[in-house]
Amino acid sequence: MKNVIHPAVLGREAAELVQRRALAGHEQLDSQLEDRDLHGAQEIPGLRRLIRESWRRSVQLHANPDNPEAPLAMDREELEEYRRQHPLAAIMPVIHKLLIQPSHDSGLLVAVGDEVGRLLWVEGDPVMQRRAEGMMFVPGADWSEATVGTSAPGTALALGRGLQISGAEHYKRSVHPWSCTAVPFHDPDSGALLGVVDITGTASAVAPHTLSLVEATVAAAQAQLRVERLQLAAAQLRLPDRRRSAGSAARSGSASESRLYRNSLQLLGRDQALLSIEGRTVPLSARHSEILALLSTHPDGLTAEQLTVLIYPGDGSSMTLRAEMVRLRKVLRQLNPAAVPASRPYRLTMDLVPDTGQVLSCLQRGAHRIALEIYRGAVLPRSEAPGIVELRDRVSSLMREAVLTDGSAESLLKYAELPEARDDVGVRTVALKLLPARSPKRAAVVADLERLEAELGA
Repeated sequence: MKNVIHPAVLGREAAELVQRRALAGHEQLDSQLEDRDLHGAQEIPGLRRLIRESWRRSVQLHANPDNPEAPLAMDREELEEYRRQHPLAAIMPVIHKLLIQPSHDSGLLVAVGDEVGRLLWVEGDPVMQRRAEGMMFVPGADWSEATVGTSAPGTALALGRGLQISGAEHYKRSVHPWSCTAVPFHDPDSGALLGVVDITGTASAVAPHTLSLVEATVAAAQAQLRVERLQLAAAQLRLPDRRRSAGSAARSGSASESRLYRNSLQLLGRDQALLSIEGRTVPLSARHSEILALLSTHPDGLTAEQLTVLIYPGDGSSMTLRAEMVRLRKVLRQLNPAAVPASRPYRLTMDLVPDTGQVLSCLQRGAHRIALEIYRGAVLPRSEAPGIVELRDRVSSLMREAVLTDGSAESLLKYAELPEARDDVGVRTVALKLLPARSPKRAAVVADLERLEAELGA
């Protein structure tokens, strides 16, 4: 998908016209909010399409345009620990060299946020930093689209592409003196969304070359992250056998590895989970997939009896479960001894991010577009384990509800491509209502509805 270039590339007059139309749009938006017209923002003329659609999402998510400050999502202590462990920490030297150092006297700020829009680093011109504190554009603040409405960091994450937003195009009025350019950051190996890189300031922040500069910086940082991972893997291969023995290898590489990787469990749309720990990925058996899925959703742990009930339909045996745990421990010990679960209760001792948890977190924050990017299908679709069935139903129903409530026609059509939505009449009916009258996509939706009507009639 092409990046959205700001009208500033067309010259000063075009940029001024954008601002006049955006300010007029805010006046119309005020009256619509007073009338509780949740879909009115879609009808405001003169706005760029991406701004109009973002305002509409902002209204539906109940973002407040008159709230002057973004909320803090993490206190200082929590922020420091989170930043230290986040994979983006590894690319900050590149960001410093290419963006932050040149920005110190340029009237610009450089922000790096996580995949749900929380700012982790905000650095640059000291004068602008102090000014930005007035709207809480600070580390630890939540700048997701669901919270503050239209802004470059939050909207770039919501759309999954680089973009520029200036002045009154922002949904929140306290941000109107500012302009910004943002580009999402994807994991160079897995393609997973890790966060966003943003430049914020005055008009120079949306200069024609700024988007290309941020894109080039992100590409350089992705390349550096891949190089560091390869160097770490090579260093581990050179370690003598005694240093790769239990515990020693974990201690020698854990600090670097936690900086470079996000340990994850992929459960969505697959019958057997994929477990990734410190750059090594292995498929799990169906039963081990179920066990790790349930332990990852119960951080306080589960007793053998509790886990047995969640794993085995009908009457299960805790002895059978213990035998499976012995086999699972052997698999995990080969990856990293620190990944072996504790017992009494069974509990994960290493941070493990399941893709189901990412989807639920995004949905809770109103970021349904990001959730839909992560969501690749139902949780372990063939599993009959009671705990997995419950998790699968919860994630699937919340995903469908979010898309139906807040989704655009594009989101609805993307959701309709999932196996679980193959026969979903409701999703296609809503998509048809949202599609423009002359959209070429309408024919395919109508054909799908006719097929489903015929099948249901038969």
